[in-house]
Amino acid sequence: MRVLIVHNAYRVHGGEERAVELHGAALAAAGIEHAVLERDSSEAGSARAAGALLRGGEGLGAEAAGADVVHMHNMHPLFGPRALADARAAGAKVVLTLHNFRLFCAIGVAFRDGEPCFRCHHGNTAPGLILNCRDSLAEAGPYAVALARGYGRVLELVDAFVVPSAYAAGQLGRLGVPPERLHVIPHYVPETVERSSAAEGAYALVAGRLAAEKGVATAIDAARIARVPLKVAGDGPLRAELPPGAELLGRVSAGELAELRAGAALALAPSWSDETFGLAALEAMAAGLPVVASRTGALPETVGEENCVPRKDPEALAGAIAALWKDPARRGRMGASGIARAREEFGPERFTTRLLGLYRKLDE
Repeated sequence: MRVLIVHNAYRVHGGEERAVELHGAALAAAGIEHAVLERDSSEAGSARAAGALLRGGEGLGAEAAGADVVHMHNMHPLFGPRALADARAAGAKVVLTLHNFRLFCAIGVAFRDGEPCFRCHHGNTAPGLILNCRDSLAEAGPYAVALARGYGRVLELVDAFVVPSAYAAGQLGRLGVPPERLHVIPHYVPETVERSSAAEGAYALVAGRLAAEKGVATAIDAARIARVPLKVAGDGPLRAELPPGAELLGRVSAGELAELRAGAALALAPSWSDETFGLAALEAMAAGLPVVASRTGALPETVGEENCVPRKDPEALAGAIAALWKDPARRGRMGASGIARAREEFGPERFTTRLLGLYRKLDE
């Protein structure tokens, strides 16, 4: 079996790029011949991106030759449905991972005016254009046209859709992806720490993009109420608008983030949007941190319902933070439980077994 992994990287790299990296690592560990083909939105000007969107992408050309499976991650704007058609023409089975709601939503996260938004569905992208969800009509127009035109073509060309959670499968099924072609394969962590050091931790930690849907402002308010030091690792458009009270560290390297997690008492995933997974929360669990998350989207699946509080509720989040801060022994127990959960439910073997099982099923 030969697999070609295809991904259009975002202007700012994040969790999806990490998932693509882990996908390749899993195939390598299993001895599966594979290659990775990436294009990067940060290297494409607005004219090229808009043109590619309106043409249905730039395709794969000869890159798909010899592949038994072409596994696409993000395809917009540079690959597009043309890449799926090229894969089919080369005789490959086509798999598309839906990390978010990009098949319908021009901004991918399905979030607007402080709330989850699913106005665009079943190829109807007019709401995203009317509301100018990309904050640029020059971008909103091409995205609306491309997603509407491409919807039926994608359904025609994709043999299987992979999603990272049961929540994502249910919601995407309601939005217009055939449920019988949706396959839940959660992300994984390649390793976990041996023991939790959360009992000795000195602060709470948030790691993620500073955008409204991530709910970082709620975390800052909650930490202030609970009187717990908070460090925030990440950058984004909301940075200048966040309330005072937290140490904003900006973007950090993987090594720096590992050090931050090693010194933390707990991690927060305070999202306001309907997350389709919560990779940062899983990585915090694997690092031995108790995680308190919003009860929204797939976060309860990832961290456990018992570790969730209502979203957009700083008082509830503050209560959970304060309870953990005052009880180091409980932090240690929760950290150990999180490590076990990460190993048992989100380990590499489980991911690889499910993924290769899907590939083999398509080849039958």
